[in-house]
Amino acid sequence: METHNQWMERALQLAEYGRGAVSPNPMVGCVIVHEGRIIGEGWHRGYGGPHAEVRAIEDADAKGNSHLLPQATAYVTLEPCSHTGKTPPCADLLVSRQLKKVVICNDDPNPLVSGRGIRRMREAGIEVECHVLEARGLELNKRFFTAMTLKRPYVILKWAETADGFLGYETGNPVQISGALSGMRVHQWRTEEDAIMVGYKTALMDNPRLNVRYWAGTNPVRIVTDRRLQLPPQLHLFDNSQSTVVVNYDRETALPADPERYALPSTAYLKIDKEGDEIAQLLEGLHLRKIQSVLVEGGAAVINAFLESGLWDEIRRCQGTIIIGKGVAAPVPRGLFKGSEQIGHDLWTCYNRI
Repeated sequence: METHNQWMERALQLAEYGRGAVSPNPMVGCVIVHEGRIIGEGWHRGYGGPHAEVRAIEDADAKGNSHLLPQATAYVTLEPCSHTGKTPPCADLLVSRQLKKVVICNDDPNPLVSGRGIRRMREAGIEVECHVLEARGLELNKRFFTAMTLKRPYVILKWAETADGFLGYETGNPVQISGALSGMRVHQWRTEEDAIMVGYKTALMDNPRLNVRYWAGTNPVRIVTDRRLQLPPQLHLFDNSQSTVVVNYDRETALPADPERYALPSTAYLKIDKEGDEIAQLLEGLHLRKIQSVLVEGGAAVINAFLESGLWDEIRRCQGTIIIGKGVAAPVPRGLFKGSEQIGHDLWTCYNRI
């Protein structure tokens, strides 16, 4: 088992390289081992591109190791797919190349797979072992597993508060609370999530861009609540530099045929019923649009609405050193304390809902 853990650790490390590039697919890594030596490895690098198993097989072929595959073991962080999507089934590929054994970290909850990949390989005579470093894999792909099992995006609530517990002045004027290093970290986080969200007042008062400027990566889809469609069109949110979804009571835009369409600058509309649970409706609409994660950056009303709904997964709170005396009270963190980190002069604390 220790040997299995060693190779699965490497597969999980490879899978991480796909963070921010593969959604709504999961991050997956694959390592092929023959007699204690890696003969091929790869990871899923981008949505619509070859899966990790394909990359690993290609790597083995390129290194002249094709003849070793029938005596080799493949370590894969997620059950190989058994259906044809943008790429052919990876389970069929492993069968056709006659791998001796496949070790899997997590079963795939996708109804299109859900055990079929494992069954296909076993029926072909491949030995399959499952659940190696399972908890690590669940953490790696928590966004994907949340989308598949709860039918909603993974929700991260993020805010910065003063040393005396305020988000900003009562007038709504913004306050620079966090430092430059924290700003870089937040922009890194933006590259890792499908979408970023603010409420009406934050959009109106702060006029945020909600893009990535201090880190290399892809801009998230911007989401803003504008129930009556009253936000001025000259706001940065409507500059067509990246996709924006406007949550409102009156207007709906047809769902995109493919998540890649969100890479095109555009403004879409998501209609919710004012008589229903607005947070639940919002998340359902985003799930249907294949958005698997949302970084909620404010303001207080939006964050508190998520907290009260219970439809959130993680809190990331920044506590700065500035004191303003009075203002808009910061939300009260809840859930299970996960850890803390000092970034420059700022203290970040993280909590999980469960």
